[in-house]
Amino acid sequence: MEPSARNWVERVQHLPDKPSQQEAEKLVREVYQSAQKELDDQRAQAEFEREE
Repeated sequence: MEPSARNWVERVQHLPDKPSQQEAEKLVREVYQSAQKELDDQRAQAEFEREE
């Protein structure tokens, strides 16, 4: 499992049994933004490698 995935697992495990709507939305936004950044980084690396 990727280190960032482990971090998200830990965060989810520490949520209250029933997180508030606001807490759930915040977590989902953060997961999405983190995943998008990782994909962008992977694309940039692949583009860099193609140009070499």
